[in-house]
Amino acid sequence: MQHSSLNASSDRDAGQMLLATGVVLLMSLLSMAIFGVKVAGLTLPHDTASDGVIVTAQEVTAGLPELVEARTQLWIDGGLEPLEAGETAMDGVHNDMLHHGEVRGIEVKMINIQVTETDAATLTFTGELGVSDGDAIMTVPLNFSITHE
Repeated sequence: MQHSSLNASSDRDAGQMLLATGVVLLMSLLSMAIFGVKVAGLTLPHDTASDGVIVTAQEVTAGLPELVEARTQLWIDGGLEPLEAGETAMDGVHNDMLHHGEVRGIEVKMINIQVTETDAATLTFTGELGVSDGDAIMTVPLNFSITHE
């Protein structure tokens, strides 16, 4: 009898040590996770006075013509007609902007985009850019032309 109670006591002590080790490891992982979140800046409070909508709208309108022109040329080089290449390029840019906006917490949409062939080497893009972050909404008219080879 005495042997089995000694064995049970030893098992209980081993179980408690295992549990203590597990708790220490869990606390270490939790502290590393909290540190990682702080480093990533995810604990910063949402600033309702943020100018993210304005900055994003400016960045998109400034970079859009060059990006669409480069992608259109890639599609033309790939064998598409210029008008179809321009439409495909703009669709791809719009999808990228939607995804990029989701990552930053800002919604970016291209609305009523029309692509027209001005002449044999020029495409004109018109429409609106809509940007919102849950606190502010901004629409900016889009109107730019690109040239292709």
